[in-house]
Amino acid sequence: MADKKGTRVALIGNPNSGKTTLFNLLTGLKQKTGNFPGVTVDKKSGSCKLPGGSVEIVDLPGTYSIYPKTLDEQIVQEVLLDHTHPQHPDKVIVVADASNLKRNLLLFTQIRDLGLPVILVLNMIDIADKRQLKIDLRTLGIDLGVKIVTTNSHSGEGIDSLKKAISQSQVKSKRAFYEVEPLASEAIGEISERFGLQNNYTAFQYAQQSDHLKFLDEEEKETIRRTKAKHGFDHNHTQSEETIGRYKLISEIIDRNVSSPAVGPASLTSKIDRIVTHKVLGYVIFFGLLMLIFQSIFAWAEWPMDLIENSFASATSWFKEVLPEGVLNDLVTDGIISGLAGVLVFIPQIAILFAFISLLEESGYMSRAVFLMDKLMRAVGLNGKSVVPLISGLACAIPAIMATRSIDSWKDRLITIFVTPFMSCSARLPVYTILIGLVVPQEYVFGIFNLQGLVLMGLYLLGFLAAILSAFAMKFILKTKQRGYFVMELPSYKLPQWKNVLLTIYEKSKTFTLEAGKVIIAISIILWVLASYGTGEKFSNAEDNVKASLAKDYTQEEYDLALSSYKLEHSFAGAFGKTIEPVIRPLGYDWKIGIALITSFAAREVFVGTMSTIYSIGADDDEEATIRERLRQEKNPETGEPVYTQAVGFSLMVFYAFAMQCMSTLAIVYRETKGWRWPMIQMAYMTAVAYLSALVTFQIFS
Repeated sequence: MADKKGTRVALIGNPNSGKTTLFNLLTGLKQKTGNFPGVTVDKKSGSCKLPGGSVEIVDLPGTYSIYPKTLDEQIVQEVLLDHTHPQHPDKVIVVADASNLKRNLLLFTQIRDLGLPVILVLNMIDIADKRQLKIDLRTLGIDLGVKIVTTNSHSGEGIDSLKKAISQSQVKSKRAFYEVEPLASEAIGEISERFGLQNNYTAFQYAQQSDHLKFLDEEEKETIRRTKAKHGFDHNHTQSEETIGRYKLISEIIDRNVSSPAVGPASLTSKIDRIVTHKVLGYVIFFGLLMLIFQSIFAWAEWPMDLIENSFASATSWFKEVLPEGVLNDLVTDGIISGLAGVLVFIPQIAILFAFISLLEESGYMSRAVFLMDKLMRAVGLNGKSVVPLISGLACAIPAIMATRSIDSWKDRLITIFVTPFMSCSARLPVYTILIGLVVPQEYVFGIFNLQGLVLMGLYLLGFLAAILSAFAMKFILKTKQRGYFVMELPSYKLPQWKNVLLTIYEKSKTFTLEAGKVIIAISIILWVLASYGTGEKFSNAEDNVKASLAKDYTQEEYDLALSSYKLEHSFAGAFGKTIEPVIRPLGYDWKIGIALITSFAAREVFVGTMSTIYSIGADDDEEATIRERLRQEKNPETGEPVYTQAVGFSLMVFYAFAMQCMSTLAIVYRETKGWRWPMIQMAYMTAVAYLSALVTFQIFS
C-alpha cells in the first residue's frame, strides 16, 4: 500500500554510513535547505517520487547513538522523542554500514525501541562483499524484527528496492529489542503515567535526557527530577547498563548471521592509511593537497571570473547606451549590475573549493585529514575540520566560511567562522601591493630575499597569528555546556561518485547566490546611493564649481575625473568621511582615506579604485605605478609633509589585514549563523583589533 502524499520519512545513520549519498539518490534536485526551528542547524529535506505518490525525506544529522554529544546530534533526539515536532517522522530509515554492522546497529536498536516504524538499510554492501562478509539477510531480519534492504550508494544499486519498501506499510515492533524496564521500573512507570507515554524506552529517555529536552517546560523537567530522586534513578549507571546490554545482544545476532573469512593480509585501506596517517608523511601529504587546492582556486578560477567580470562590464556598457541618462541608468549600471557582479564573480571559487572538498569526502580522505589535525587545532579551541576553512580563507573567506558546515560541533564551527576572516584573502592583495610598493623600498635581504616579498609574507602570517590567538581567546570566552567530543569514523577508500560531486557544487553555488546574494545586492545599492548623492549647494553646483577650478584648456577626461572626485568629496559618503576623520586621525588617516575605508566595505580591493577616483586618476592596472606616484606626491595641507609616510602605509596594511571590510563576508556569516548577532559581534571585534593594531603600528613607525 502506497503512502499518502505528505508522509514524512526520516533518514538517520552514523557518520560516513553513506546516508547523505542515499538522500541525494532518493531526492535528486528536489531538495530544499532550511534550519530546524529555534536552532542554527541546517535541515535538508526533499521530495521522493514513489509509485503511489510522493513522500518527504528529511536528512537528519549523523549520529552514533540517541545520546547526543553535539547540538546536531541533539536534533535527532528532539525530532524522534517530540511527537509535536514539525519534523517528527511517520517512519524512519536507518542507514547502516554493512561492513561494520556491530557498531552501526546500536543506533538502529535504540530507534526501533522507540516504537517507530523502521526500515533498516544495509549500505555499502559492495564493500562487505569485497571483505568476503556473508550476511544471512532473512534470519538477520527475523532476529532484528525489521525489513532489511541492501544498497550500494556508490552505484545506486538497491534504490528501487528501497523506494518500494518506503511505499509499503511498516508494522511497529511489539517486542522491544532490549527491555529497559528492569533497569528502573518504578521511575519508568511513573513517568509513563504522568506524560501518557505508551512506550517504555521513550519514558526511559525522558528520565535520561530530561534536562536537555527543549520541548519539556521547566515544571515538567522538575517533575522528572523529583521522580528520579524518589526512585534513586542513576542516569550514568542505567545508560552504561543499557549500552552494554544492547552490544551483547547485537554481538550474539552478528555471530549467528554474519560470517567473515579468517584474517588475511592487510586491506588496501590499511596499507594506504599507513602512509597518509603517518606522523610525518601524513602532514606532508595533507599540506601538499592543501597547496594544490589553494593554487587551483587561484589558477582555475581566474578565467571564469574574468569571463563573468567582462560579461558584466559589457552588460553595463549596453545598459548605459540603451537606458536614458539619469538616475535609473546609474542605479541599474552602478548599483544593481555591480551588485550582481559582486555576487556571481565568487561562484567559480566556490565551485572549485567544494568540488575538492566533495572529492576528498567521497574518497574517504577527509576523515584522515581531520584525524591528523584535530589534536593540533583543538589546543587553540578549534577542530580538526577547521583546517580546510582556514586555509581556504587565503583565497576567499566566503567559500571558506561555507566550508565550516562539515564541523559537527556548533561551538567549534562558530569559532572557526569567527576567526576565518583574519586569514588574508586574495581581495587584500591589491591593497597590499599598492601600499608595499609605496612605502617599502625595492631592496634585497642577504642578497636573495626581496624585502617587499618578505613584508607581503609577513602580512599573511600576521593574519594567521590573529586567527589562532582569537580562537584561543574564544575557547575561554565562549562558554557552553556542550563539550567538544572527537569521534571519527575512518571509512574505506572508494572512487568518488561524480553525480554527488556535481550536486554538491550546485547546492553550494545556489545557496550562496540566492541567500548571501540578496544581502550583497542590497548593500551595494545602499553604498551606491551614499557615494552618488549629497546635500547642500556645493554638491548641487558641482559642475560649475569644478569648471571654475580647472584651467581654461581642460579636456573632457580631466573634467569628468575632477567632477567624480568633487562629487565624491561632497557626497553622503564624503560627508561621512569628514565626520569620521577625527576618529581615524590618530591612525594617520585623512578624510580621503576615510572614504576609501567606507567604500571598500563593499570589497577590500575597492580601496584601489576609490583612491584613484579621489586623486582623479584612472584605476587601470596599467596605471598602478602612476597611482603610487600620485600618492607619494600627496601632501598634508596643514603641515606640507607627505601624507603616505611609512607610518601611514604600514598602519593601513595592518588595518586591512585585520578589519572585516567585506560585506560579502558579513552576508555569508549572517547566512551561516542564521542571524545578525554574530556578524555584528565579529565586525565590532575585528574593527577594534584593526584599529588598535593600526594605532600601535602608526606610533611605532612615526
